[in-house]
Amino acid sequence: MAFLTKKKIALAIGLLVIGGATAAYYSKSKTPVVETPRFRTAAVDTGNITQTVTATGTINPVALINIGSQVSGTVSELKADFNDRVTKGQVLLKLDPTIFNAQIRQADAQLSSAKASLRLAQATYQRNQSLLAQNYLSPLALDQAKREVDVAQANIQLSQAQLARAQADFDNSVIRSPIDGVIIKRTVDLGQTVAASFTTPQLFQIARDLTKMQIDTSVSEADVGSLKEGQEARFVVDAYPDKEFNARMRQFRLAANVVQNVVTYNVVLDVDNKDELLKPGMTAQVRLLVGNRQNVLRVPTAALRFRLSDEEIEKQKKQAAAGKAGSASASASASASAATAADAPQDDDASFRSKADLARSFRIYKLDAKNQPQATDVKIGLSNFRYTEVVGGDLKQGDKVITRAIVNGQEGGM
Repeated sequence: MAFLTKKKIALAIGLLVIGGATAAYYSKSKTPVVETPRFRTAAVDTGNITQTVTATGTINPVALINIGSQVSGTVSELKADFNDRVTKGQVLLKLDPTIFNAQIRQADAQLSSAKASLRLAQATYQRNQSLLAQNYLSPLALDQAKREVDVAQANIQLSQAQLARAQADFDNSVIRSPIDGVIIKRTVDLGQTVAASFTTPQLFQIARDLTKMQIDTSVSEADVGSLKEGQEARFVVDAYPDKEFNARMRQFRLAANVVQNVVTYNVVLDVDNKDELLKPGMTAQVRLLVGNRQNVLRVPTAALRFRLSDEEIEKQKKQAAAGKAGSASASASASASAATAADAPQDDDASFRSKADLARSFRIYKLDAKNQPQATDVKIGLSNFRYTEVVGGDLKQGDKVITRAIVNGQEGGM
């Protein structure tokens, strides 16, 4: 009796073990298998897109005057220095006037001599006229006397011109400011000799008004088509990395600059510098606002650059050949052919389509209902480094587009 009881207990324990194993097997078989994601995706949404043109430029005063000297001499007085605010007509420096005063006295003496010669020539001419009337002098002698009068008058004019030039040189030895402004550069010191024999030496550089500045920048030829006068811009400088400044495009200059076959154009922007935080010569990183769209359908710009890898194409081919993908077969075939295709769809009439249409058409990939990549063609509008406007195609809000591939748990290339 005890033997039968032990046998029943062992049988019951065996049934419990078998039942537990069976339950564990079915429970494990019903646990869903989570597939490792193969792509990084982003949802198509609606929002605003701003397109900008970036450039690097230099901040300069609107009016920058170089002050030079027309005469040579030694600096005897220096009355202005760096950062001084000057007014129009204010004396900046004086050259030693010794030589200029001597030239003035010399020219004045020559003028006095010429006047004395004229008085003598006129008196001689008058006496010769009387002698000719009494037949004591020939007409030729009278003509010669008249010539002496004319020469004396010409010498007076020459002496007057020399005196005026000597006076002008003396006046030019005093350097004055031609405008109201601020001295931002000085290249001369007290006692230095200024030589103006061949070229005009630059003594000072004056900015008219530092509260009004401009940015001189160069823009690539690829971006000039979207530029217009009056466009808004924002820029930053290294001196104030946490502050953005406003600017406005004033002028697009037609003269092209070509450096190593790279063509750029000069663009000038106006800057309000009422706080005088910006200094001449600073480097500005400029963003010109060239386009703005409100509440449009958009995709991440990275989705336009993504292409399926060769391994993914082979995988889709095998799935299609084994008949496991069903309707995904057509999608895999389209993806395989699109991997080596250009951004623009290759249609039979591609050669007859405009270059603008081809340039604005792209092939991107979205996930279908079975999380398989599916190629779709879209036409884009405004674009920046984050988002691109979708103006045509089969995309709708909420679709998941592929931006990157995930390989071995890490994001791969595009």
